[in-house]
Amino acid sequence: MKMNGASDKSTTYSSTRGGQKHLDFRTVVMTGLAHDRGLFVPDSFPQIAIEELDTWKGLSFKELAVEVIRKFVKDDQVPLTKLRDIVYRSCDAFRSEDVTPLIDVGGHSILELFHGPTFAFKDVALQMLGNFFEYFLETGSNGGRLAVLGATSGDTGSAAIYGLRGKKGIDCIILFPNGRVSPIQERQMTTVPDSNIHCVAIDGTFDDCQDIVKASFNDPQFRDTVKLGAVNSINWCRVLAQTTYYFWSYFRVTEKNPALASVNYSVPTGNFGDVLAGFYAKQMGLPVGKLIVATNENDILHRFFTKGEYHRLPIEESISPSMDICVSSNFERYLYFLAGNDAKVLSEWMSDFETSKKLTISGKALEKAQSDFLSAKADTDKTLATIKEYNEKYNYILCPHSAVGVSAIQQLKEVNNATVCLATAHEAKFPAAVQRAIPTLPTPPIQLSKLSSLKTRRSECPNDLKTVQAFMSKCIETRMNGEKSRITLHRALTIAAAVGIVGVVSQLILKKKLG
Repeated sequence: MKMNGASDKSTTYSSTRGGQKHLDFRTVVMTGLAHDRGLFVPDSFPQIAIEELDTWKGLSFKELAVEVIRKFVKDDQVPLTKLRDIVYRSCDAFRSEDVTPLIDVGGHSILELFHGPTFAFKDVALQMLGNFFEYFLETGSNGGRLAVLGATSGDTGSAAIYGLRGKKGIDCIILFPNGRVSPIQERQMTTVPDSNIHCVAIDGTFDDCQDIVKASFNDPQFRDTVKLGAVNSINWCRVLAQTTYYFWSYFRVTEKNPALASVNYSVPTGNFGDVLAGFYAKQMGLPVGKLIVATNENDILHRFFTKGEYHRLPIEESISPSMDICVSSNFERYLYFLAGNDAKVLSEWMSDFETSKKLTISGKALEKAQSDFLSAKADTDKTLATIKEYNEKYNYILCPHSAVGVSAIQQLKEVNNATVCLATAHEAKFPAAVQRAIPTLPTPPIQLSKLSSLKTRRSECPNDLKTVQAFMSKCIETRMNGEKSRITLHRALTIAAAVGIVGVVSQLILKKKLG
């Protein structure tokens, strides 16, 4: 990937596997996964000089987010006035004016990413993605139709649903592993009544759900017939949107500590998209120091960064279910960087991995990876201990995912005023896990407590690609038939009204003549 300075042209994107090159922002957002099974990455990274960063210090979150995204997305893709509208409306869905407020706890900072509609970090990106989808459909993409198929380990599903509910022309089908998300996470999805939303419990793991999504994108006939789109972090828009809060938090930390040359980040990591956003912000010129990949028992990324072993193992159920992932879908973007942006090398690596379930690096490649990222693993015992410690010492409750990130900086001795831990979800989404460390829990937010009284709606499917595709096709057909019926009824009413008006006018003319 090249670095570039100021330009009036939007950044273009190519597949990590070389099959699609130099596509525009609209195309990659609407396409999701590349047709060669790769992921889209920028052909170059816009550069932001320290002098320009200084001019951004006083901006609000929404103003700053526009500036960051504008570096990639110019008027040839989204006019500035429309980009501002998309970002501002997305940020207005949050309960905090700061969108992602930064607080100081225990000698370091915590970036609270859970003030959106579903109390999870994914709201930041998925509110924006939903509004980008809406704009692109309104302005001609896909003939105004999009069928979103997503997989969730807990938080992506509800965040996607809240970002897409009621959107014209969009069908949203979310797959989740039956019995492997928290009850509140499931209810956040299944209590949404909008007719374009469909929640499907799959008899399997998150990785099984993710495999169905990827296989559907690799089925050209199905993909093109239903107008398939992606909300998982394989969609470039998700990663781009998440870079914004790295810039925001950097300014908040350095305004309190002006002498700091850089800021470190500890990121609870499953699919690698969130920490990758920090890595990309660093590529743009943001003074990011250490990037810490924090994993739970499902530690494929920790094993990679410590031993060079990206080896797939069975999933272990944990108290941080959103991180119960054994293959990180976004990691291919970093591997592409590690391969020197060589699509041929990356394709060989991925082909070997898909066959053997193992990818091993050593020597200079491993040294490079270890210079880009640190890592640590926090199992259930460490996670619960961290939750208990922060509650007792600082009267602050961490969710089990956020606690993994805090445990990581303790293990790596990076607890200091230059370090930010990303708090990825509100603790009230995981009461059973948190209660193992804190017996008496505070009253949850009303938005979460009321879920238990709402009606739920969900479907179940076996772990079978064709069954899921048939279900999805039926959902789309039902909605489109319903739209046709409404259009037909509207036309009938319009004609009836017109006929009635003509009749009334005729009567008036006749009376006038007789008179």
